[in-house]
Amino acid sequence: MKYGIVAFPSKKLQDLANTYRKRYDPHFAKITPHMTLKDSFDASEEEIQTIVKQLDELAAKYAPLNIHASRISSFFPTTNAIYFRIEPTEQLAAFQHEIQENISYGETKHVFVPHITIAQKMSDSEHDDIFGQLRMTGVDEKDTIDRIHLLYQLEDGSWTTYETFRLSGAE
Repeated sequence: MKYGIVAFPSKKLQDLANTYRKRYDPHFAKITPHMTLKDSFDASEEEIQTIVKQLDELAAKYAPLNIHASRISSFFPTTNAIYFRIEPTEQLAAFQHEIQENISYGETKHVFVPHITIAQKMSDSEHDDIFGQLRMTGVDEKDTIDRIHLLYQLEDGSWTTYETFRLSGAE
């Protein structure tokens, strides 16, 4: 089964992201707006029990994540994805690094760029037009994320929560 580890922002930030995702993200119905902490990976039921224990330990170590969506950016020319850029912090980088180190399933597909995708899978001309419009609109939202989620993928391609972990530590 396919799993992934994400952090969901507050409803306010999700609603803002969804105003764009409804129109520009074909994955809109498959998963709510999120920040990916570990790309999707395959694991067995036994392996997942180990991963749950590791995530419990990490969540007990780290304090809630303070994030700042500071601007609208793009992964062009790698992909035509547009996103809310989340300003990197030492805490967020350390937390994501520990997840990668401790949960060594799957391959790291990209360098970690904290973000919330708002548009993807567009043609080049569509991307250029939409990106130009959205950059002028901008974003400046601060948020606190106090839990992370282990998700699994359903047969229809949508994602649902397997388990939630409250960030309750001091780091």
